[in-house]
Amino acid sequence: MSSQTDSGTEPVSGVVERTLSQLRRIDTTAPGAAAPAMTLADLYAEHRMRLVRLAMFLVDEQATAEDVVQEAFAGLHRHWSGLRDEYAALGYLRTAVVNGSRSVLRRRRTAREYVPPHMVNARSAESMAILSAEHQAVVEALRELPPRQREVLVLRYYGGLSEAEIAEAAGISRGAVKSTASRALGSVAKLMADGRR
Repeated sequence: MSSQTDSGTEPVSGVVERTLSQLRRIDTTAPGAAAPAMTLADLYAEHRMRLVRLAMFLVDEQATAEDVVQEAFAGLHRHWSGLRDEYAALGYLRTAVVNGSRSVLRRRRTAREYVPPHMVNARSAESMAILSAEHQAVVEALRELPPRQREVLVLRYYGGLSEAEIAEAAGISRGAVKSTASRALGSVAKLMADGRR
């Protein structure tokens, strides 16, 4: 990416990646776990909070994020016997959380009750205290992005997904993932530059 922070020293993609990667490390309780859990209860215990945080980045409301994740797990329970293998369950959950988050945002717009994301902090006080001012600026800039751009950056840098995995989870092509990520990083750079003035 050619977008630079206002100091011109580091591309915005590096700042976004570093910020969301640090949040992923904070949120991951067992780094380097070898394989996804094999039972629904294990998946719930190991991945629920991380999926709630993912949904928080997308819908900006704790209670709504929890509802989206709960619905994803309920859907997985209904279709558990139809999974090709247990390893597909985590991908199913991520896709269900992204789609559920989209549905929430679509319902908000349709009912004309959608309010721009408010300043409720998606992060715990402890994790925000750990972040530098620059990282906090990235999180604030992410809140200002359109939903699709925010989805792509969060799935890429916080979720650690490849372009192909993002395309599958978001229901878009790999090319759309690349162009959306590029536009989103440019927007983050502009928002961060405007915020420093």
